[in-house]
Amino acid sequence: MQKQKVSYVERLEHSLVKIIQQPGADQNQPGGVRALLAFLNGISKIFQFVVAIRYVLYNWGILRRFPLGCQVISIGNVTAGGTGKTPVTEKFAHELTAAGRKVAILSRGYRRKEAPWWKRMFSQVIEPPLVVSDGRQIKLDAATGGDEPYMLASNLPGVCVLVDRNRVKAGRYAISRFGCDTLILDDGFQYQRLKHSLEVVLVDKTNPFGNGHMLPRGVLREPASHISRADFIFLTKSDGNSEEVIRDIREYNQTAEIIECRHAPRLLKDVWSREELPLDWLKGKTLTTLSGIAVPQGFEDSLRKLGARVIWCERYADHHRYDSSEIIFALNKTADLHADALITTEKDAVRFPRLETTPVPCYYLRVDIEILKGAENFASAVDHICNRKAKK
Repeated sequence: MQKQKVSYVERLEHSLVKIIQQPGADQNQPGGVRALLAFLNGISKIFQFVVAIRYVLYNWGILRRFPLGCQVISIGNVTAGGTGKTPVTEKFAHELTAAGRKVAILSRGYRRKEAPWWKRMFSQVIEPPLVVSDGRQIKLDAATGGDEPYMLASNLPGVCVLVDRNRVKAGRYAISRFGCDTLILDDGFQYQRLKHSLEVVLVDKTNPFGNGHMLPRGVLREPASHISRADFIFLTKSDGNSEEVIRDIREYNQTAEIIECRHAPRLLKDVWSREELPLDWLKGKTLTTLSGIAVPQGFEDSLRKLGARVIWCERYADHHRYDSSEIIFALNKTADLHADALITTEKDAVRFPRLETTPVPCYYLRVDIEILKGAENFASAVDHICNRKAKK
Protein backbone atom coordinates (compact mmCIF):
# COMPACT_ATOMS: atom_id res chain seq x y z
CA MET A 1 0.00 0.00 0.00
CA GLN A 2 1.28 3.43 -0.88
CA LYS A 3 2.00 6.02 1.73
CA GLN A 4 -0.75 8.63 2.07
CA LYS A 5 0.32 12.12 1.13
CA VAL A 6 0.92 14.49 4.02
CA SER A 7 -1.27 17.61 3.92
CA TYR A 8 0.15 20.83 2.53
CA VAL A 9 -0.34 22.56 5.90
CA GLU A 10 1.62 19.86 7.70
CA ARG A 11 4.47 19.94 5.14
CA LEU A 12 4.66 23.73 5.52
CA GLU A 13 4.64 23.43 9.31
CA HIS A 14 7.37 20.78 9.22
CA SER A 15 9.58 22.94 6.98
CA LEU A 16 9.08 26.10 9.03
CA VAL A 17 9.85 24.34 12.31
CA LYS A 18 13.23 23.30 10.92
CA ILE A 19 14.03 26.91 10.03
CA ILE A 20 12.80 28.68 13.16
CA GLN A 21 13.77 26.14 15.79
CA GLN A 22 17.55 26.50 15.88
CA PRO A 23 19.65 29.68 16.01
CA GLY A 24 21.25 30.34 12.62
CA ALA A 25 19.03 27.94 10.66
CA ASP A 26 17.30 30.89 9.00
CA GLN A 27 20.53 32.15 7.41
CA ASN A 28 21.35 31.83 3.68
CA GLN A 29 17.77 30.93 2.76
CA PRO A 30 16.29 31.60 -0.73
CA GLY A 31 14.56 34.91 -1.38
CA GLY A 32 11.06 33.47 -1.03
CA VAL A 33 11.86 32.01 2.38
CA ARG A 34 13.42 35.29 3.52
CA ALA A 35 10.27 37.13 2.48
CA LEU A 36 8.13 34.67 4.42
CA LEU A 37 10.36 35.04 7.48
CA ALA A 38 10.07 38.84 7.27
CA PHE A 39 6.27 38.48 7.19
CA LEU A 40 6.36 36.12 10.16
CA ASN A 41 8.60 38.56 12.02
CA GLY A 42 5.90 41.21 11.69
CA ILE A 43 3.31 38.82 13.09
CA SER A 44 5.62 37.88 15.97
CA LYS A 45 5.94 41.56 16.94
CA ILE A 46 2.15 41.81 17.10
CA PHE A 47 2.02 38.61 19.13
CA GLN A 48 4.65 39.94 21.53
CA PHE A 49 2.59 43.10 22.05
CA VAL A 50 -0.56 41.07 22.73
CA VAL A 51 1.29 38.88 25.25
CA ALA A 52 2.64 41.96 27.04
CA ILE A 53 -0.81 43.58 27.25
CA ARG A 54 -2.34 40.34 28.54
CA TYR A 55 0.13 40.12 31.42
CA VAL A 56 -0.39 43.79 32.28
CA LEU A 57 -4.14 43.15 32.52
CA TYR A 58 -3.58 40.18 34.83
CA ASN A 59 -1.05 42.01 36.98
CA TRP A 60 -3.37 45.02 37.34
CA GLY A 61 -6.28 42.78 38.29
CA ILE A 62 -8.39 43.70 35.26
CA LEU A 63 -8.22 40.06 34.25
CA ARG A 64 -8.74 37.83 37.29
CA ARG A 65 -6.67 34.91 38.51
CA PHE A 66 -8.91 32.38 40.28
CA PRO A 67 -7.57 30.59 43.42
CA LEU A 68 -9.01 27.13 44.11
CA GLY A 69 -7.87 26.66 47.70
CA CYS A 70 -5.42 23.84 47.05
CA GLN A 71 -1.90 23.29 45.81
CA VAL A 72 -1.67 24.14 42.08
CA ILE A 73 1.67 23.21 40.50
CA SER A 74 2.16 24.63 37.03
CA ILE A 75 4.59 22.77 34.77
CA GLY A 76 5.36 24.60 31.56
CA ASN A 77 7.91 26.45 29.47
CA VAL A 78 8.45 29.61 27.43
CA THR A 79 9.02 27.77 24.15
CA ALA A 80 6.73 25.76 21.91
CA GLY A 81 7.31 22.03 22.30
CA GLY A 82 10.37 19.88 22.73
CA THR A 83 11.33 20.39 26.40
CA GLY A 84 9.89 17.11 27.67
CA LYS A 85 6.99 18.28 29.84
CA THR A 86 5.05 15.01 29.76
CA PRO A 87 7.67 12.77 31.47
CA VAL A 88 8.28 15.49 34.09
CA THR A 89 4.54 15.86 34.70
CA GLU A 90 4.25 12.08 35.03
CA LYS A 91 7.05 11.93 37.57
CA PHE A 92 5.53 14.74 39.64
CA ALA A 93 2.14 13.01 39.69
CA HIS A 94 3.69 9.65 40.59
CA GLU A 95 5.75 11.01 43.49
CA LEU A 96 2.92 13.17 44.84
CA THR A 97 0.54 10.20 44.76
CA ALA A 98 3.12 8.04 46.54
CA ALA A 99 3.32 10.77 49.21
CA GLY A 100 -0.41 10.41 49.88
CA ARG A 101 -1.81 13.30 47.86
CA LYS A 102 -4.92 13.02 45.72
CA VAL A 103 -3.68 14.35 42.39
CA ALA A 104 -5.43 15.56 39.27
CA ILE A 105 -3.68 16.59 36.07
CA LEU A 106 -5.41 19.38 34.18
CA SER A 107 -4.68 19.52 30.46
CA ARG A 108 -5.89 21.51 27.50
CA GLY A 109 -5.81 18.36 25.34
CA TYR A 110 -3.87 19.83 22.44
CA ARG A 111 -5.05 18.69 18.98
CA ARG A 112 -7.70 16.35 20.28
CA LYS A 113 -10.95 15.82 18.39
CA GLU A 114 -13.57 18.40 19.34
CA ALA A 115 -16.43 20.38 17.86
CA PRO A 116 -15.54 23.21 15.43
CA TRP A 117 -14.80 26.57 17.07
CA TRP A 118 -17.93 28.21 15.72
CA LYS A 119 -20.12 25.56 17.34
CA ARG A 120 -18.30 25.96 20.65
CA MET A 121 -18.62 29.73 20.49
CA PHE A 122 -22.40 29.76 20.01
CA SER A 123 -23.26 26.75 22.16
CA GLN A 124 -25.51 27.54 25.13
CA VAL A 125 -24.59 24.32 26.94
CA ILE A 126 -21.80 24.40 29.52
CA GLU A 127 -20.18 21.00 29.21
CA PRO A 128 -18.31 19.41 32.11
CA PRO A 129 -14.61 18.73 31.56
CA LEU A 130 -13.64 15.52 29.81
CA VAL A 131 -12.50 12.87 32.27
CA VAL A 132 -9.76 10.86 30.59
CA SER A 133 -9.20 8.97 33.85
CA ASP A 134 -11.00 9.10 37.20
CA GLY A 135 -7.99 7.47 38.87
CA ARG A 136 -9.50 4.01 38.62
CA GLN A 137 -10.40 3.61 34.97
CA ILE A 138 -9.40 5.15 31.62
CA LYS A 139 -12.58 6.51 30.07
CA LEU A 140 -11.46 8.14 26.80
CA ASP A 141 -9.09 7.27 23.97
CA ALA A 142 -6.19 9.39 22.69
CA ALA A 143 -8.19 10.91 19.83
CA THR A 144 -10.95 12.21 22.12
CA GLY A 145 -8.92 13.06 25.20
CA GLY A 146 -5.62 14.04 23.59
CA ASP A 147 -2.29 12.26 23.18
CA GLU A 148 -0.53 13.42 26.35
CA PRO A 149 -3.58 13.12 28.65
CA TYR A 150 -4.20 9.57 27.45
CA MET A 151 -0.54 8.64 27.88
CA LEU A 152 -0.49 10.12 31.39
CA ALA A 153 -3.70 8.33 32.32
CA SER A 154 -2.29 5.01 31.05
CA ASN A 155 0.87 5.34 33.11
CA LEU A 156 -0.62 6.81 36.30
CA PRO A 157 -3.16 4.63 38.10
CA GLY A 158 -4.71 6.57 40.97
CA VAL A 159 -4.31 9.94 39.24
CA CYS A 160 -7.27 11.79 37.73
CA VAL A 161 -6.68 13.30 34.29
CA LEU A 162 -9.10 15.99 33.08
CA VAL A 163 -9.20 17.91 29.82
CA ASP A 164 -10.80 21.30 29.23
CA ARG A 165 -9.77 24.61 27.73
CA ASN A 166 -11.18 26.20 30.91
CA ARG A 167 -8.90 24.71 33.52
CA VAL A 168 -10.48 26.70 36.33
CA LYS A 169 -13.65 24.73 35.62
CA ALA A 170 -11.66 21.50 35.33
CA GLY A 171 -9.90 22.18 38.65
CA ARG A 172 -13.16 22.85 40.47
CA TYR A 173 -14.59 19.63 39.04
CA ALA A 174 -11.54 17.62 40.15
CA ILE A 175 -11.89 18.98 43.69
CA SER A 176 -15.67 18.57 44.04
CA ARG A 177 -16.14 15.34 42.10
CA PHE A 178 -12.98 13.40 42.95
CA GLY A 179 -11.78 15.06 46.18
CA CYS A 180 -8.41 16.10 44.74
CA ASP A 181 -6.13 18.20 46.94
CA THR A 182 -3.29 18.76 44.46
CA LEU A 183 -3.66 19.98 40.88
CA ILE A 184 -0.91 19.72 38.29
CA LEU A 185 -1.42 22.21 35.50
CA ASP A 186 0.14 20.55 32.45
CA ASP A 187 1.65 23.14 30.09
CA GLY A 188 0.44 25.84 32.46
CA PHE A 189 3.01 28.64 32.33
CA GLN A 190 0.90 30.74 29.95
CA TYR A 191 -2.43 29.82 31.60
CA GLN A 192 -2.88 32.69 34.03
CA ARG A 193 -6.62 32.41 34.73
CA LEU A 194 -5.95 29.75 37.38
CA LYS A 195 -3.78 31.01 40.25
CA HIS A 196 -0.60 28.97 40.58
CA SER A 197 0.95 28.00 43.90
CA LEU A 198 4.28 27.06 42.36
CA GLU A 199 5.76 27.74 38.94
CA VAL A 200 7.94 24.96 37.51
CA VAL A 201 9.52 25.92 34.20
CA LEU A 202 11.35 23.56 31.85
CA VAL A 203 14.24 24.75 29.70
CA ASP A 204 15.81 22.56 26.99
CA LYS A 205 19.55 22.70 27.58
CA THR A 206 20.26 21.89 23.92
CA ASN A 207 18.17 24.82 22.63
CA PRO A 208 17.08 27.03 25.54
CA PHE A 209 15.25 29.85 23.75
CA GLY A 210 15.42 28.97 20.06
CA ASN A 211 16.47 31.83 17.80
CA GLY A 212 15.25 34.44 20.29
CA HIS A 213 12.14 35.36 18.32
CA MET A 214 8.53 35.02 19.40
CA LEU A 215 6.08 32.79 17.55
CA PRO A 216 5.69 32.38 14.62
CA ARG A 217 9.14 33.76 13.68
CA GLY A 218 10.72 31.72 16.46
CA VAL A 219 9.61 29.24 19.11
CA LEU A 220 9.14 31.58 22.09
CA ARG A 221 5.61 31.74 23.46
CA GLU A 222 6.62 34.75 25.52
CA PRO A 223 9.90 36.60 26.08
CA ALA A 224 12.67 34.53 27.66
CA SER A 225 12.87 37.15 30.44
CA HIS A 226 9.52 35.87 31.74
CA ILE A 227 11.24 32.90 33.35
CA SER A 228 11.77 35.41 36.15
CA ARG A 229 8.37 34.13 37.38
CA ALA A 230 9.72 30.60 37.92
CA ASP A 231 10.16 29.12 41.39
CA PHE A 232 11.99 26.08 40.02
CA ILE A 233 13.67 25.53 36.68
CA PHE A 234 14.21 22.03 35.31
CA LEU A 235 17.04 22.06 32.79
CA THR A 236 16.09 19.10 30.59
CA LYS A 237 18.22 17.08 28.16
CA SER A 238 21.24 17.99 30.25
CA ASP A 239 24.57 16.18 30.31
CA GLY A 240 25.55 17.71 33.64
CA ASN A 241 27.78 20.35 32.01
CA SER A 242 25.43 23.29 31.69
CA GLU A 243 27.31 26.23 33.20
CA GLU A 244 26.87 28.44 30.13
CA VAL A 245 23.12 27.88 29.89
CA ILE A 246 22.73 28.38 33.65
CA ARG A 247 24.53 31.72 33.34
CA ASP A 248 22.04 32.74 30.64
CA ILE A 249 19.13 31.69 32.84
CA ARG A 250 20.54 33.63 35.79
CA GLU A 251 20.40 36.81 33.72
CA TYR A 252 16.61 36.53 33.95
CA ASN A 253 16.11 34.74 37.28
CA GLN A 254 18.55 34.99 40.18
CA THR A 255 16.54 33.07 42.77
CA ALA A 256 14.91 30.01 41.19
CA GLU A 257 16.41 26.67 42.11
CA ILE A 258 17.78 24.90 39.03
CA ILE A 259 17.55 21.12 38.71
CA GLU A 260 19.40 19.44 35.85
CA CYS A 261 17.85 16.28 34.42
CA ARG A 262 17.81 14.11 31.34
CA HIS A 263 15.39 11.80 29.57
CA ALA A 264 16.72 8.32 30.25
CA PRO A 265 15.50 5.37 28.12
CA ARG A 266 14.17 2.58 30.33
CA LEU A 267 12.79 -0.20 28.12
CA LEU A 268 11.02 -1.09 24.88
CA LYS A 269 7.35 -2.03 24.61
CA ASP A 270 5.47 -3.57 21.74
CA VAL A 271 3.02 -0.95 20.46
CA TRP A 272 0.04 -3.32 20.47
CA SER A 273 0.80 -6.30 22.73
CA ARG A 274 2.75 -4.23 25.32
CA GLU A 275 5.37 -6.98 25.53
CA GLU A 276 8.49 -5.52 27.16
CA LEU A 277 12.10 -5.84 26.04
CA PRO A 278 15.24 -4.66 27.85
CA LEU A 279 17.36 -1.93 26.29
CA ASP A 280 20.15 -4.46 25.72
CA TRP A 281 18.03 -5.88 22.90
CA LEU A 282 18.94 -2.81 20.80
CA LYS A 283 22.67 -3.57 20.70
CA GLY A 284 23.69 -4.50 17.18
CA LYS A 285 20.14 -4.28 15.80
CA THR A 286 19.32 -2.56 12.50
CA LEU A 287 16.30 -0.28 12.99
CA THR A 288 14.00 2.24 11.36
CA THR A 289 12.09 4.98 13.19
CA LEU A 290 8.74 6.72 12.84
CA SER A 291 7.93 9.86 14.83
CA GLY A 292 5.72 12.92 14.96
CA ILE A 293 7.24 14.95 17.79
CA ALA A 294 8.72 18.41 18.11
CA VAL A 295 12.40 17.37 18.28
CA PRO A 296 12.88 13.88 16.75
CA GLN A 297 16.67 14.06 16.55
CA GLY A 298 17.11 13.36 20.26
CA PHE A 299 14.92 10.26 20.06
CA GLU A 300 16.81 8.91 17.05
CA ASP A 301 20.22 9.64 18.58
CA SER A 302 19.25 7.86 21.80
CA LEU A 303 18.79 4.62 19.84
CA ARG A 304 22.23 5.01 18.28
CA LYS A 305 23.78 5.61 21.72
CA LEU A 306 22.21 2.34 22.87
CA GLY A 307 24.06 0.46 20.14
CA ALA A 308 21.48 0.31 17.35
CA ARG A 309 22.09 1.05 13.69
CA VAL A 310 19.34 3.42 12.49
CA ILE A 311 19.07 3.30 8.69
CA TRP A 312 15.81 5.12 7.91
CA CYS A 313 13.84 7.81 9.77
CA GLU A 314 10.33 8.89 8.86
CA ARG A 315 9.33 12.18 10.48
CA TYR A 316 5.94 13.86 10.64
CA ALA A 317 4.89 17.15 12.22
CA ASP A 318 4.31 17.28 15.98
CA HIS A 319 1.04 15.58 17.06
CA HIS A 320 0.48 14.09 13.60
CA ARG A 321 -2.64 11.91 13.57
CA TYR A 322 -1.67 8.64 11.86
CA ASP A 323 -3.88 6.49 9.70
CA SER A 324 -3.32 2.80 9.00
CA SER A 325 -1.79 3.39 5.54
CA GLU A 326 1.07 5.43 7.03
CA ILE A 327 1.87 2.80 9.63
CA ILE A 328 1.69 -0.02 7.08
CA PHE A 329 3.97 1.94 4.73
CA ALA A 330 6.58 2.36 7.50
CA LEU A 331 6.36 -1.32 8.50
CA ASN A 332 6.69 -2.48 4.90
CA LYS A 333 9.62 -0.12 4.35
CA THR A 334 11.27 -1.60 7.44
CA ALA A 335 10.76 -5.11 6.08
CA ASP A 336 12.09 -4.12 2.63
CA LEU A 337 15.24 -2.74 4.25
CA HIS A 338 15.65 -6.00 6.19
CA ALA A 339 15.67 -4.09 9.46
CA ASP A 340 14.91 -5.85 12.73
CA ALA A 341 12.13 -3.55 13.93
CA LEU A 342 10.37 -0.20 13.58
CA ILE A 343 10.82 2.01 16.66
CA THR A 344 8.61 4.93 17.65
CA THR A 345 8.04 7.13 20.70
CA GLU A 346 5.46 6.57 23.41
CA LYS A 347 3.65 9.77 22.37
CA ASP A 348 3.37 8.46 18.83
CA ALA A 349 2.33 4.96 19.90
CA VAL A 350 -0.92 6.21 21.46
CA ARG A 351 -1.87 7.61 18.03
CA PHE A 352 -1.29 4.37 16.12
CA PRO A 353 -4.40 2.61 14.79
CA ARG A 354 -4.83 -1.03 15.72
CA LEU A 355 -3.21 -3.54 13.34
CA GLU A 356 -3.79 -7.28 13.62
CA THR A 357 -0.60 -8.44 11.89
CA THR A 358 2.69 -6.74 11.00
CA PRO A 359 5.62 -7.82 8.80
CA VAL A 360 8.15 -6.72 11.44
CA PRO A 361 7.94 -5.91 15.16
CA CYS A 362 7.04 -2.35 16.19
CA TYR A 363 8.19 -1.04 19.58
CA TYR A 364 8.08 2.26 21.39
CA LEU A 365 10.87 3.58 23.59
CA ARG A 366 9.78 4.21 27.16
CA VAL A 367 11.72 7.06 28.80
CA ASP A 368 11.94 8.38 32.34
CA ILE A 369 13.38 11.47 34.00
CA GLU A 370 16.73 11.15 35.75
CA ILE A 371 18.03 13.88 38.06
CA LEU A 372 21.66 14.82 37.41
CA LYS A 373 22.19 17.88 39.62
CA GLY A 374 20.18 19.98 42.04
CA ALA A 375 18.51 17.21 44.04
CA GLU A 376 19.40 13.76 45.34
CA ASN A 377 16.64 12.20 43.24
CA PHE A 378 13.24 13.07 41.85
CA ALA A 379 11.39 12.12 45.02
CA SER A 380 13.48 14.53 47.09
CA ALA A 381 13.01 17.22 44.44
CA VAL A 382 9.23 16.87 44.57
CA ASP A 383 9.23 16.78 48.37
CA HIS A 384 11.34 19.92 48.47
CA ILE A 385 9.15 21.71 45.95
CA CYS A 386 5.84 20.81 47.58
CA ASN A 387 6.99 21.67 51.09
CA ARG A 388 8.59 24.94 50.09
CA LYS A 389 6.56 28.01 50.93
CA ALA A 390 4.88 29.26 47.74
CA LYS A 391 5.24 32.81 46.52
CA LYS A 392 2.53 35.25 47.52
